[in-house]
Amino acid sequence: MQEQDYIAANRELWENWTASHLRSAFYDLAGFKAGRNSLLPLEIAEVGEVAGKSLLHLQCHFGQDTLSWARLGATVTGADFSEQAIAAARDLATELHIPASFVCANLYDLPDVLAGEFDLVYTGGGALWWLPDLTRWAAVVAHYLKAGGSFYLHEIHPFPMAFEEIAGELKPTHPYFHAASPLRFETHGSYAGPSDYQGVEYGWAHGLAEIIGALLAAGLRLQFLHESPYAYYQMFPSLVQEGAGRWAMPKHELPLSFSLLATK
Repeated sequence: MQEQDYIAANRELWENWTASHLRSAFYDLAGFKAGRNSLLPLEIAEVGEVAGKSLLHLQCHFGQDTLSWARLGATVTGADFSEQAIAAARDLATELHIPASFVCANLYDLPDVLAGEFDLVYTGGGALWWLPDLTRWAAVVAHYLKAGGSFYLHEIHPFPMAFEEIAGELKPTHPYFHAASPLRFETHGSYAGPSDYQGVEYGWAHGLAEIIGALLAAGLRLQFLHESPYAYYQMFPSLVQEGAGRWAMPKHELPLSFSLLATK
């Protein structure tokens, strides 16, 4: 299979996941419609004031986080490769009377269909796994940033992604470092809960040095890198919830997420 085949298979997966995600407790769409902000407090605090700024959300899914930035005053654009997700995002923006633009495109093709530069580019958790090439990803990020603009990423830490919990113990089962050939998984439901669709998921590991190195090579300057013992979902069965969007190992033994800010 070629890269475009893996991306097409993943797109089909997300096209079929979108309907179940809209119904899921994980996304709590009813709460969002009632005014809940879907962004994590950490993200809001680390990004800072967004009122009056233009923001591009890469891999935005059906736009909850994108529209949450809009509720905080940003002028927002969201981009995703799933037609179903983008259609749902546009419907949600219309229903809630939140000004927003949404574009359907594979991330690597986005510069062919979306013009302009932005004060902020944002990517939320669970996005990098789906990308085969971070050099091209970072080039897209840099392409859309204004001079002096900022890129913010809050992601699953790549170290615990190399493990699975088996019989109560974490065991290394997946690679930490990137490989050209993706990992392949049969899917039965998704991270957000049950789904009638059963398909195949392809993903690529990316170590922390690879992520940072790609951004530096694209000409960005790293302002901070923070590692956290908290995951925003129950990554392993043994994790203990310590608040909304805060799951941790009992003794905070491992980093479970990280965030970074880079500027152009």
